[in-house]
Amino acid sequence: MLVCRRAFNLIELLVVVAIITLLISILIPSLSAARQQSKTVVCISNLRQLAHGWHAYADEYRDTSVPGVYPKAPGGTSNPANWYQVGNGRKYRPRWIATVGRFVGLFAFDRPSTSDDRQDYDGRAYQCPEADDWMDERNHAWGYNYQFLGNARRTNGRYHNFPVNRSRIRSFASTVLGADSMGTAAGFAALERKPYNNNGTGYGELGNHAWSLDPPRLTETSDRGSGDAGSPRTAVDPRHRGKVNAVFCDGHGDALSIKALGYRTLTDGKYADTEAVEEAPTNTLFSGTAEDDDPPPVPR
Repeated sequence: MLVCRRAFNLIELLVVVAIITLLISILIPSLSAARQQSKTVVCISNLRQLAHGWHAYADEYRDTSVPGVYPKAPGGTSNPANWYQVGNGRKYRPRWIATVGRFVGLFAFDRPSTSDDRQDYDGRAYQCPEADDWMDERNHAWGYNYQFLGNARRTNGRYHNFPVNRSRIRSFASTVLGADSMGTAAGFAALERKPYNNNGTGYGELGNHAWSLDPPRLTETSDRGSGDAGSPRTAVDPRHRGKVNAVFCDGHGDALSIKALGYRTLTDGKYADTEAVEEAPTNTLFSGTAEDDDPPPVPR
């Protein structure tokens, strides 16, 4: 028997195409949001894994919180006093995150160097999916609450704030350990910031000195940024759909707004330093006391 098959006419075909297009337009934002949410989850997971090493370090070193970066002994790279164990070898003055990573078996470098302080991290646990090329140990994606937890910079022969005993922290759950960091670009208006430069040194470049994370409220006498005279401040980076991934000293992680973390910005997007703003920044989630304490002053 001959069966007659009716074909779509043009109008029916256009209707089908329109329906498919509509469905795609509905699904694409949902898929994009799902991908972004997945990146947020991976980032927080990586931060939390590394945060567990912070406690292990303190257990090993008599209650001492890890410094943001180890102090510099005379002789630079030629002095073994500047070489520190990172789990699979010794490294020249590693930053905080490589140091704590060794305690949870997450080695930062395939071949740690005793002659280089600008190595790229090799371990994927050190990668933020929203800034996956920010892998230079100096210009890294995650910054440390170094001013309150361990600032081993020295001025006039005195540490800025080191050693810091873990037992001094009154509330682990309300003390930021580390978070997404923008680096010294935070001290510039949003339109003046420059793209990330892995080996860069420009203050206005995203990620510059982002291993350090200045607390929201600074003073005229506090440290900031790179520690050099004239350095802008560093601050958090809301790279996850307008939120910042932060991990706290008790090991929990959360995605928070810059305001919830205590930061304030000027109208041009620059993070407030000592400028007067309508609502003042607060160090409540950084101080370790759950109060708005001043950061430690630079020794004079």
